[in-house]
Amino acid sequence: MEPVLSKAEGLGMTMGKKRLLLWDIDGTLISTGAAGNRAIVLATAERFGGSGDLEGIEIAGRTDSGIAHQILAKYGEPITEESVKSFLDLYLKLLAQELPRSAGKIMPGVLELLGRANHRPETTLGLLTGNLRRGAQLKLEHYQLWHFFAFGAFADDHHDRNQLGAFAVTRAQDNGEKFLPTQVDVIGDTGHDIACGKALGARTIAIATGAWSRERLAEHAPDFLFDDLSDVEDVIETLGW
Repeated sequence: MEPVLSKAEGLGMTMGKKRLLLWDIDGTLISTGAAGNRAIVLATAERFGGSGDLEGIEIAGRTDSGIAHQILAKYGEPITEESVKSFLDLYLKLLAQELPRSAGKIMPGVLELLGRANHRPETTLGLLTGNLRRGAQLKLEHYQLWHFFAFGAFADDHHDRNQLGAFAVTRAQDNGEKFLPTQVDVIGDTGHDIACGKALGARTIAIATGAWSRERLAEHAPDFLFDDLSDVEDVIETLGW
């Protein structure tokens, strides 16, 4: 599918071949069939009673820890390290139960792109996600994608999504690879992913396969915007992967 580029065509060809690809999970790599959302609702209901009402809580593109902060505040519980951890532990327990019950999928083109990148010595794969590390592992192991990623940055590192990019780049360096911000691609499906990439100084690649429409993503001016990644050859040619 033809991408819409918000910068000059061919930008991806001007920054050298060595690249760090930092992937968001939900809505970008996979859809869990709403398993994560159901686990959050169930955790809220178990913790606070009622139906687990999440009205006013923003989930898409937010970190799990940030979502926990919102929920605790909504229900009037003090936000402490202990209260956040206990809520998230409950969420992870319920997520493990919900994943096998859900009709999710790997997003179009993702498996082929990861497989190709995994065999290119100049390309390094990492995660940059609002999921807790354990939640990311549960989801990606369920869809047999976890083995592609040796490291990442997670909600365990910071509740603010915009702080996570530096953790991912540092872990790449700890893994033996040093990258300048201009050698990093942040790939995601929400404006929060775009903002996170911009905060790092990376290229931003938005994919309209999640909760945000193409038009809404375009308002946040990503460097590249795709409907999806199904046209693998076009994605590789456009981005220089």
